[in-house]
Amino acid sequence: MTEYIVALDQTGMRDIERVGGKNASLGEMICHLSSAGVRVPGGFATTAEAFREFLEHEGLAKRIRDRLAQLDTNDVAALVNTGREIRQWVLQTPLQPPFEAAIDEAYATMVNGATHEFSVAVRSSATAEDLPTASFAGQQETFLNVRGLVEVKHRIKDVFASLFNDRAISYRAHHGFDHHQVALSVGIQRMVRSDLGTSGVMFTLDTESGFRDVVFITASYGLGELVVQGAVNPDEFYVYKPGLRLGHPAILRRNLGTKHFRMTYADLSAQGVSVVTSDVSEEEQGRFSATDPQIEELARIALTIEAHYGRPMDIEWARDGIDGHLYVVQARPETVQSRTQQVIERYSLAQRGEVIAEGRSIGQRIGSGIARVVTDLSTMGELAEGEVLVTDMTDPDWEPVMKRAAAIVTNRGGRTCHAAIIARELGVPAVVGCGDATVQIKPGQSVTVSCAEGDTGFIYAGKLEFSRREIELAAMPELPVKIMMNVGNPDRAFAFSNLPHRGVGLARLEFIINRMIGIHPRALLEYESLPAELRASIAPRISAYSSPREFFVTRLTEGIATIGAAFAPHPVIVRLSDFKSNEYANLVGGKLYEPHEENPMLGFRGASRYLSAAFRPCFEMECEAIRRVRETMGISNVEVMVPFVRTPDEAREVVELLARHGLKRGHHGLRLIMMCELPSNALLADAFLEYFDGFSIGSNDLTQLTLGLDRDSGLVAHLFDERNEAVKSLMALAISACRRAGKYIGICGQGPSDHPDLAAWLLAQGIESISLNPDSVVETWIALAGRR
Repeated sequence: MTEYIVALDQTGMRDIERVGGKNASLGEMICHLSSAGVRVPGGFATTAEAFREFLEHEGLAKRIRDRLAQLDTNDVAALVNTGREIRQWVLQTPLQPPFEAAIDEAYATMVNGATHEFSVAVRSSATAEDLPTASFAGQQETFLNVRGLVEVKHRIKDVFASLFNDRAISYRAHHGFDHHQVALSVGIQRMVRSDLGTSGVMFTLDTESGFRDVVFITASYGLGELVVQGAVNPDEFYVYKPGLRLGHPAILRRNLGTKHFRMTYADLSAQGVSVVTSDVSEEEQGRFSATDPQIEELARIALTIEAHYGRPMDIEWARDGIDGHLYVVQARPETVQSRTQQVIERYSLAQRGEVIAEGRSIGQRIGSGIARVVTDLSTMGELAEGEVLVTDMTDPDWEPVMKRAAAIVTNRGGRTCHAAIIARELGVPAVVGCGDATVQIKPGQSVTVSCAEGDTGFIYAGKLEFSRREIELAAMPELPVKIMMNVGNPDRAFAFSNLPHRGVGLARLEFIINRMIGIHPRALLEYESLPAELRASIAPRISAYSSPREFFVTRLTEGIATIGAAFAPHPVIVRLSDFKSNEYANLVGGKLYEPHEENPMLGFRGASRYLSAAFRPCFEMECEAIRRVRETMGISNVEVMVPFVRTPDEAREVVELLARHGLKRGHHGLRLIMMCELPSNALLADAFLEYFDGFSIGSNDLTQLTLGLDRDSGLVAHLFDERNEAVKSLMALAISACRRAGKYIGICGQGPSDHPDLAAWLLAQGIESISLNPDSVVETWIALAGRR
């Protein structure tokens, strides 16, 4: 006797062949994770057996088999015609009476248990779907806010037909799945009223780098379909798993999305329309759509699900605007980064060009080609192999042609949208959420799409030269020195942490301030007294924060915490801001506060700036950010480095100032390191080391100041060489002083990255660590191993 219907709470992962991957996973969570606080809306599923019996009616299965046997899925026109014909056959076939009766009974049971206005989601669940090795995300249809038994049965037929969507046929063909071995179950699940709340997607790893110690969460207003489709640019959050497990505040990063639209229920009087899209107010766009407690609760739910399944997971969630609870509406294995092998692929541009557009980067690759601007789904077939697809947004209907693209660029979407998911799976670089790419990029224009420069992806005019290389991590030899990295861009920290390393020898605060804040700290502290025009330009950037000061401290905290978490438990040496006055002046509002100096390199910078009364409140914010990272978030591998300390008296004063601001040397294991970058630092090394736990040699400034030349001057640039004997003599003094004192000694300047022979000399002198630019880690590592 055929089993037509099964309640979700009677299923589990053992039932994939019975109810498909999606429904089996829902049942698994209802049965095993409800007691752990994971809420999953209930419902029922039609069985794969019911679907197969349905297809046998009047020889439908044979007609479909014969039709697909003739199809070349690379012929888009033939694919469209074949799919349309088969779907029409399915819709014209009636449900078998016993199947219909079972649906009637199961739906009546659901309605009887309803406590308020009742509607359901009707979703597909294929027997080959949501497997650890393949993502069928969005291949079949989903229908939201379905009301009444008649409409439910109508939508079940629509879902059956969607097994033969163009995109689903193409996907199965190109991934080696037999069309006739894939059966469809339909899940009928109680709707969560996220139309009155928020929703989104979360992954239990970083989707771009595969970094396993974070939960990546997206959130936007209303039903989650717009996030999945890529029709909105959602808010993004990264939550640090180790911190969360220890009960620390664990949100590493918050990125405010534009969230222009929300999807909500249609009015009951609307005929044939169940959901509508409307604009989000500017006020709501300017604040985060989920609170910190909600994000951390979501992350805990994600950890529970990941622990149960034993693998990285891709999870859709929704917050009910009526009861306020968070629900999981889907959970499937993550299928791209979790398959990553011990080989790192690295792309880098050999040149730069004019930036035409920018958005969120997907993947870390670079691609180039002729731009094909596609404004309508009906013309997607015009995309030729190796062209760059430029469009407003994609949905699963685009899948048949996306594999042809050298790169993908969209106006809308975030990191969890359809275009992003498919681009990762295909290994194609994509830049999503550009806003106006279809306007800025001209049809037929040669472009280069770079996703190799951090969170922001750039579309450059012209075909630019770039390189690609693979790094075999398992083949890296042991070294007698610690290889660390210079990292100033939090966007790349997770990816860089995949390289072999012993931590970060230089994390520059000024890079974080420039990239994540962009506003002079005094302009934020004195925001209310700024000229109106300047206030207006700053206001949108700080709208999601409780005050301008809090914006600065929070963003700086996030940048430091991201780098600290990426490289934990290894030390991350954070250098306090070392902007020169001309560089500070380039920040928004900076010209109001910075002096004009003839030689900023030798002027108001480093320790002297921190000790000045005018800058003291700004320095206090830097200290507060580091203190939050170390003490509140528990990321205690972060250490502090002070740059440009001219005299031992200045060293004493700045160490006392740090202590007054809660960064006392030795407290909770805090190490204070000093940049050794002035000749006086090496010559009086023993005196400076009384106040610090070690040195990090800054070979750039040390060379410049020893040889008395401006490294930025083309007239004398040829004389700049860190291997000069005078420079090496000073470095040798610093190294020997630290070794006598039993204190840390490393180098973080450009020299060892550019000159492997200098790195070898430093090794012979007894240097403890060499901090390199990420792009030179592997080459220098191998070169040093070869000299042993």
